Amino acid sequence: MATAVVGRNVTYDHRALVIDGKRRVLVSGSIHYPRSTPDMWPGLIQKSKDGGLDVIETYVFWNLHEPVRNQYDFEGRKDLVKFVKLIADAGLYAHLRIGPYVCAEWNYGGFPLWLHFIPGIELRTDNEPFKAEMKRFTAKIVSMMKDENLYASQGGPIILSQIENEYGNIDSSYGPAAKSYIKWAASMATSLDTGVPWVMCQQRDAPDPIIDTCNGFYCDGYKPNAENKPTMWTENWTGWFLSFGGAVPYRPVEDIAFAVARFYQRGGTFQNYYMYHGGTNFGRSTGGPFIATSYDYDAPLDEYGAPRQPKWGHLKDLHTAIKQCEDALVATDPTTTSLGQNLEASVYKTSSTCAAFLANSDTKNDATVNFNGNSYHLPAWSVSILSDCKNVVFNTAKINSMATIKRFVAASVRNELSDSKAISSDWSYVSEPVGISSNDAFIRPGLVEQINTTADQSDYLWYSLSADIDGNEPFLHDGFQTTLHVKSLGHVLHLFINGQLQGSAIGNANHPDFTKDFSVVLKSGKNKLDLLSLTVGLQNYGAFFDKTGAGITGPVELEGLKNGSTVDLSSQQWTYQIGLKGESLGLDTGGSSLWVSGSPKSQPLTWYKTNFDAPSGDSPIAIDFTGMGKGEAWVNGQSIGRYWPSYIAPTSGCSACSYKGSYSSTKCLKNCGKPSQKLYHVPRSWLKPSGNVLVLFEEIGGDPTQISFTTQELQSLCSLVSESHPLPMEAWSQDDPTKKSKPRVSLECPRSNQVISSIKFASFGTPQGKCGSFSHGYCRSANALPILQKICLGSRTCNIEVSSATFGDPCIGVVKSLAVEASCA
Repeated sequence: MATAVVGRNVTYDHRALVIDGKRRVLVSGSIHYPRSTPDMWPGLIQKSKDGGLDVIETYVFWNLHEPVRNQYDFEGRKDLVKFVKLIADAGLYAHLRIGPYVCAEWNYGGFPLWLHFIPGIELRTDNEPFKAEMKRFTAKIVSMMKDENLYASQGGPIILSQIENEYGNIDSSYGPAAKSYIKWAASMATSLDTGVPWVMCQQRDAPDPIIDTCNGFYCDGYKPNAENKPTMWTENWTGWFLSFGGAVPYRPVEDIAFAVARFYQRGGTFQNYYMYHGGTNFGRSTGGPFIATSYDYDAPLDEYGAPRQPKWGHLKDLHTAIKQCEDALVATDPTTTSLGQNLEASVYKTSSTCAAFLANSDTKNDATVNFNGNSYHLPAWSVSILSDCKNVVFNTAKINSMATIKRFVAASVRNELSDSKAISSDWSYVSEPVGISSNDAFIRPGLVEQINTTADQSDYLWYSLSADIDGNEPFLHDGFQTTLHVKSLGHVLHLFINGQLQGSAIGNANHPDFTKDFSVVLKSGKNKLDLLSLTVGLQNYGAFFDKTGAGITGPVELEGLKNGSTVDLSSQQWTYQIGLKGESLGLDTGGSSLWVSGSPKSQPLTWYKTNFDAPSGDSPIAIDFTGMGKGEAWVNGQSIGRYWPSYIAPTSGCSACSYKGSYSSTKCLKNCGKPSQKLYHVPRSWLKPSGNVLVLFEEIGGDPTQISFTTQELQSLCSLVSESHPLPMEAWSQDDPTKKSKPRVSLECPRSNQVISSIKFASFGTPQGKCGSFSHGYCRSANALPILQKICLGSRTCNIEVSSATFGDPCIGVVKSLAVEASCA
């Protein structure tokens, strides 16, 4: 029998989103469905719910769903309806950011490139051809959601939608047409009658009834443009994206928690973590350019879907504390008073409820404050949450949750009893021809811009020229040594002279374009010049980003001739080929009869193939591309993305990083002097137990016999909790006050079949350091290790009170801590 679907009424007022007449404090997190696989989605959503989220947010990726105009694809990782239904199945809400411009470090900002070729079109402005396409796609998505009853007004999970994205950051570049475009976009969106509110992030002039929202590392000072709109934070950046050639950014959880607590302290009631799970840029989906394949983003759920501890756990505790304050938060506006320099208290109080936030925004100095007749210690750059205006249930700088150390461990895949760490010694290969090999090649006078030429159907464009060098005129230097000067808009260039690789040139994330002088030796007579130009993801951000070019636009000149002259080759007749022969032959699937046994090393433009068995177990899998240069990889025909382990991050910039003080994307970096990315995610759902096919295309030369499979394994569980920490959050939900005695250390092995097998370190007193590098301080109890061993060994979980009553008092009058490092088996 059919069951009637009862819709929810979603509105808003100045304090909050209002769902079925009730104001709500909501915590949201971004998970982008194509950056993971459908078999991962239920686990990601459940871990988000377990972490205290109410809402899952995702962009909708236009170029993914409409790669060819009017031809749609919603299968596999693109199954948006399935993803939203899974959110509903978990009992969570959804925020659908349709855009359809998304930025997102995604190729071309999510726009399909065919837009670029519509006559008269100008993107993201008051332009009729663009508006017609934008409306058509937006209406398509809304219609799909309505057909499946997925809007809250129909009983579904979607409580919010977004139109446009961060346009206010760049709208001044578009002049007066920007304002009329935004009004049109707002009107168009609301006319689609979703029954739920629409938002525009970073859009201060968002027309009513659209809610303008904030993006950034901090949004506690944000106020919407009308008093009847709630304060919403659509992107709280939990880290930052990784660029090839850059170090790995991270953001300390104490700072994220501080930012979130300040936001709710100052009147916010909806905030979204961007990202809660970042995932992987499979295929050629990265933008930038130069965005890496990993989109881990230092998110609470790592690239492989595992909780990143203590980030996940500390934020879970924060969410619990915030929810304990919900009744007070939604009932009234805060009253904020100064408690001293950089110190303030915000109170939400009614006749029946009271919640308070005590903040110390000083970047160096701790403070002790008096509030409501009681004394409170506030570490620098922290917020204490008092859910009853009396007891501190959470402090952003004091982490109660467990930390973990995970390592990727080489896995033998051919024979579990062998010592081999390499994927295979049994490789075959195909050499990609240098230069023109296609019947579809074409000749043009002069140099062409790459994106207009390839329409982004491939990363690769060959520029080929046969140059006649007269030995008598214009007289080359002795030995025919000369300089080839090349100017390119980017992103990468490989130069071949007479079939031999002479060198490469690369841009970077900040400057994709480059100029390069190659020292070359030419022979008398005909010389074949082949320049392979590459893109590494198209521009995704900025005013007129769609007009940013790529490729060799010149000049291309021979310099340093004997008579001092320069020969400009730019205007000559060049032959062009879009893509590689191996691409047209479908070598990425492992097919074709062209494969030859062997694995020649250090050979540019080489396709490699091998068969392999899947690593045993269920741990997440990555390929370690040590030994390779740059290229793309496929597993069973599925692209795991671009690999580039030869692009090394700068050696400087990775100094010690404190959570105290304002965060920026370059403040906290690691992995300096190492490959920006050497591990590449291989989803287990793409593998069979045996008979899998791995295909590589290597551009500059590498040794595939060095690469190996690795699996993500837990190395250590850790905790460091002091006597001054708040009690565990679970204690505050229990009625028996005797249980609210002391802070506790809790450890838990991540899998149900695991137990704590060893205590690597235990110290009660004044321990120092962090997980993996704890050391004893100037005082410590001799009882810590045997007590922990007795309580924890052989159990999946253990829980112990941090107190002198448990361990004895090694230094009277000193606030003591318990540090523990354990392993599971």
